[in-house]
Amino acid sequence: MDPTTGKTRLRASLERAAAGGDPSVGQWLEFPGYTLARTVGSLGCDWVLIDCEHGNIDDAAMYHAVAAVASGGASPVVRVAGSENWMIKRALDAGAHGIMVPMCETAEQATAIARFAHYPNPQTFPSGTRGAGGLFANPSFALAAPEYLRRANELVTVIVQIESRAGVTNCAEIAAVDGIDALFIGPNDLASSMGYFAFDHPKIPEVQEASAKVLAAALDKGKFAGHFALGAEEAAKRVKQGWHFVNCGADVVAITAWMTSEMSKLSSAIREKA
Repeated sequence: MDPTTGKTRLRASLERAAAGGDPSVGQWLEFPGYTLARTVGSLGCDWVLIDCEHGNIDDAAMYHAVAAVASGGASPVVRVAGSENWMIKRALDAGAHGIMVPMCETAEQATAIARFAHYPNPQTFPSGTRGAGGLFANPSFALAAPEYLRRANELVTVIVQIESRAGVTNCAEIAAVDGIDALFIGPNDLASSMGYFAFDHPKIPEVQEASAKVLAAALDKGKFAGHFALGAEEAAKRVKQGWHFVNCGADVVAITAWMTSEMSKLSSAIREKA
């Protein structure tokens, strides 16, 4: 929690970005492990995404990672494997400051996601259906359990991914859904849905045009807009385009790149010596 604003670091950084300040910057975890999550959460980023869709992170590892990231000072965000109620419930009950739900394609789907992510409250979200039995979420917010229950609807950030033709077509309606805070581009799946090779997305005009449409829809509805990035160069490009939040790589990308580079250097050094 941000002691100055009383908001999560994720929410405070998103609002800062939307007001024209520095972007909200995160990192991406595919690997399980408390120590790794705490290390990444201590690097100074605003948030760390714990990837339970494509990462090697099961339910227990998710709980460990959420606590570890929060203890490092960043906001834990969980990308759930799908939009089912129980997946969203488990992530929030673990103490996630935000959830990211993949492959949102319609306003109806977004409406269901918003209901699942909010407690029923006559003042803040009458249609919420989240169950109030979880007792593990409040520590990552540094709140007592009753206070967390009272404030969760305003503290938790709900992010949906737009990563298909259908999602792009319906992005304005999705952005208009009450309880959806942010839209996030999944460029690989978006490119695939358009008939292209996933990793070619940066150089495909149709994919870039679709992303721009989603950005415009989010801004028009007063929602936050985010984009996946493999590294600093791409992240900076997206920020200059107007996106509020970006990741700056991922653990598996960083480890692969560093080890490949060092192995290559070693091989070259050995050959030079010979």
